[in-house]
Amino acid sequence: MKARIKSDLMELMMVPGLSGHEDLIRAEIRKKLEAEDIQCASDRLGNLISTFKGDEGPSVMVFAHMDQLGFVVRKINDDGIIKVVRMGGVPERALLSQSVILYSKNKPYIDGIIYNKSHHITEPSEKYFVPKAAEISIDTGLRSKLEVEQHGIKIGSPVVYKPQSLEMKNDCIAGTSIDDRAGCAVLLELARHLKKRKNGPTVHIVFSVQEEFNLRGAMSAAHQVKPDIAIQIDLMLATDTPETHDYGEMELGKGPGMSLFSFHGRGTLNGVIPHPSLVDLMEQSADLKNIKLQRSAQVGVLTDLSYIQQLGNGVASIDMGFPMRNSHSSLEICNINDLVSLEVLLETALSNITSEFSLIRS
Repeated sequence: MKARIKSDLMELMMVPGLSGHEDLIRAEIRKKLEAEDIQCASDRLGNLISTFKGDEGPSVMVFAHMDQLGFVVRKINDDGIIKVVRMGGVPERALLSQSVILYSKNKPYIDGIIYNKSHHITEPSEKYFVPKAAEISIDTGLRSKLEVEQHGIKIGSPVVYKPQSLEMKNDCIAGTSIDDRAGCAVLLELARHLKKRKNGPTVHIVFSVQEEFNLRGAMSAAHQVKPDIAIQIDLMLATDTPETHDYGEMELGKGPGMSLFSFHGRGTLNGVIPHPSLVDLMEQSADLKNIKLQRSAQVGVLTDLSYIQQLGNGVASIDMGFPMRNSHSSLEICNINDLVSLEVLLETALSNITSEFSLIRS
């Protein structure tokens, strides 16, 4: 299992999939599912859904987003320099000199570099200045607008960090889109397990789109499958580096995480307080498998589960995940052992959702 999750993660991170432009990564995930003889279907937004029919208990939707953040081309100058608009929470201070790729459906990728003013002509007053995202430029080496367009790049074309997958020491993995290709790798392994199980609840595995663009895709999927329970899989802020110690007790390599509270507080007042029955389920399942379950409570965090929990008569919801460092940077970091433990935890929790499992708030 560990080798499969690791391989899936490393491969998925090499496929670009900006929000709204997930065709390539969806095709890759579909290929992996179909290789295991697992049926799946995509909807109009592009979510990829596999349903495993069950014989008892509330229905469950387990989901992770397959899209990534990045940029969209907004202008191509006559000299071939490209201006972009930011897609998602891309941090300005992580941008200059980064490698990117620009891509289209019908043309090969184009490598680019985010322009950084040469050191030798940088004024002292500029040395600690971080340009705004709207001010950055991308150089591809092409010398005219015509050359750029001949390579299939136009206004609206997607741009992402150049895909990378790096193996580090102590089972750590670095890559351009740990968020949330790690969650997708966990779901692929969970789907393999569900195909072989003999009984349990109906489970809908969803690889969702447009999470980095206003949290849109998963809500559409939930409208379709109408789950009683929703379990969202995504990163959890690792707090084991010097500047993060005050934010919590989430350590890389020390097990999967469970969110007890999230609240965005920036432009939206949404967040998630998990259903108590699901908190108990995850804690009991972790005890059964001797898995250390880490706990998170964060302000400044928002997932698409925030909206799903409000559908219909209410959907019992919980955010689960894995510790991750360097969020939204060109190279994020996770530990493969946390992903393995998370998959085992999900298997166990789903097997304990029976007809007697109650979601009633007394």
